[in-house]
Amino acid sequence: MNSPAPKSFVNPRARHNYAGRPCSIIGVGSYVPERVLTNADLTRMVDTSDEWIITRTGIRERRIAAPDQYTSDLAAAAAQKALENAGITPQQVDLIIVATITPDMPFPNTACLVQQKIGATRAAAFDIEAACSGFIYALEIGQQFIMSRTYETVLVIGAEKLSTITDWQDRNTCVLFGDGAGAAVLQSRPDSHGLLTTCMGADGSKGSLLCMPGGGSRNPATPESVQSRLHYLKMDGKETFKNAVTAMVQAGQEALRRCALDIKQIKCIIPHQANQRILDAVAERLGATPEQVFMNLDKYGNTSAASVAIALDEAVRQGRIQRGDLVLLVVFGAGFTWAAAVIEW
Repeated sequence: MNSPAPKSFVNPRARHNYAGRPCSIIGVGSYVPERVLTNADLTRMVDTSDEWIITRTGIRERRIAAPDQYTSDLAAAAAQKALENAGITPQQVDLIIVATITPDMPFPNTACLVQQKIGATRAAAFDIEAACSGFIYALEIGQQFIMSRTYETVLVIGAEKLSTITDWQDRNTCVLFGDGAGAAVLQSRPDSHGLLTTCMGADGSKGSLLCMPGGGSRNPATPESVQSRLHYLKMDGKETFKNAVTAMVQAGQEALRRCALDIKQIKCIIPHQANQRILDAVAERLGATPEQVFMNLDKYGNTSAASVAIALDEAVRQGRIQRGDLVLLVVFGAGFTWAAAVIEW
């Protein structure tokens, strides 16, 4: 499903013939809950300290959704902002794709709930699950519908309420995660290449290193599974760190290679906001300067599939990305999964 770079690709701002029509992001939006959970708050919940958290993660605070606020609510709020930014009405949306590991319920899918909340009654709707890589996976899927002329307008959303699967007794993981959502509207824009290439990958042999064991057909909900805390996220931090850096660097390099680009030509790099040490290592190995890398990890923590979507919206609103700029997105998540995308804005 990976989309190749245009043939004879030399200048990313020059027009080239595509197998299908080009696909661009014409609007973005994001939403984070009002409640702020600081490191100081966490010190009253588990044995930790502000210094310990900042030194190891770079996170200072994260957002936590209200008890009556669900993933579909976060997704709908981000979607509405993206549609407004794009100048698109809900009735113009042909397809909604929601990337999430924290759906409101196993079924119906969260995308259907979002469809109802925003009034996109014409839209088909489905979810995908690629953990923290979900937003780029969803972008690539959405692009295929645009390029093939199946649909004119696709709404892609990354949304998570990770606070519901976070073990607040585990100091190694509870400091990392937050809630939020980000969205992008896809259309074909004739004067822009838009999404130039997407590289995706996975290694299922390492799935147990980052997972939620309970809740599926293997470990359905029982009093014993709940007592064993199987319905919370589990992570081997050291192995995840090591694999994340390697996979993100290789994916980023491959995406640049496909487009015949040098890292210096990229205006803004938006990596998955997982951990400051991971981000620093990825940036260094890619040969990026600090000025190229956009980070909001300190404010929101790791929001999984919402991470790069929220960061992309903030980078655009802050003026870090202008029309015609080249942007590199690079992510890593449970599965393990990883992906990178190069975009001409």
